[in-house]
Amino acid sequence: MNNDLHFQLGYPDQSLSDFVYCFSSLQNFSNQEQAVIIPNGKIDLIFSKIGEADFQIALLGLETKPKHVDAEVNSFFSVSFHPLAIEYLFHFPIAELLDTGKILPSGFWNINSNDLNNFEVFCKKITAKIHSILPEKIDERKRKLFQLIFSSNGEISISVLAQEIFWSQRQINRYFKQQFGLSLKSYCKILRFQASLRDIKNGELYPKLNFTDQSHFIKEIKQFAGVSPKELHKNKNDRFLQFLVYKEE
Repeated sequence: MNNDLHFQLGYPDQSLSDFVYCFSSLQNFSNQEQAVIIPNGKIDLIFSKIGEADFQIALLGLETKPKHVDAEVNSFFSVSFHPLAIEYLFHFPIAELLDTGKILPSGFWNINSNDLNNFEVFCKKITAKIHSILPEKIDERKRKLFQLIFSSNGEISISVLAQEIFWSQRQINRYFKQQFGLSLKSYCKILRFQASLRDIKNGELYPKLNFTDQSHFIKEIKQFAGVSPKELHKNKNDRFLQFLVYKEE
């Protein structure tokens, strides 16, 4: 990997854990060959430097397939949100942003290019902003919905969820489709894929979660990563950027 590549990772305090998954920074990777981002079930707010001077803010919707990183982007700071954050922090659905994103106005959340000079300061400023706009009350059914989904790595049936949160299966599916642009079942498959990455990183190329069989496991990994579990494990040229997380741990 390029020796100048610099990755930083931070996690929110407990009060924001239902809304924010992590903060990250990746610097000097414009020369990284064929860098790929794979689905992780999160919504990313990206603050990036393009070229020497341009500064851009983008909100990326949920991903259902691998995508190559924009070669023009040299560095970025990002906030990865759990889906619950969309309704309570952004106040608009992101169904139309599935596998894509949109550019946000300059000065969004009062972040500018100078804030990308120090990762710790960036995290503190973003954290303060989120606290300032987070409502006092949220729908506890939705909070519990995501807590159950995450704790099971997506391996929980919609019928069980409906019983646990006292929300009908139809209401749950409608919520996912309208807010995020995909079904609950599709979202849970992404979480199961993401939960398999650590094992694949460690060379365990067989299913540990509730896949039907090895063939089903390989097919689903290819769907989200674009390559087989074996090729994903090799991670040629360190192109799968999310494996950086496991190097930090």
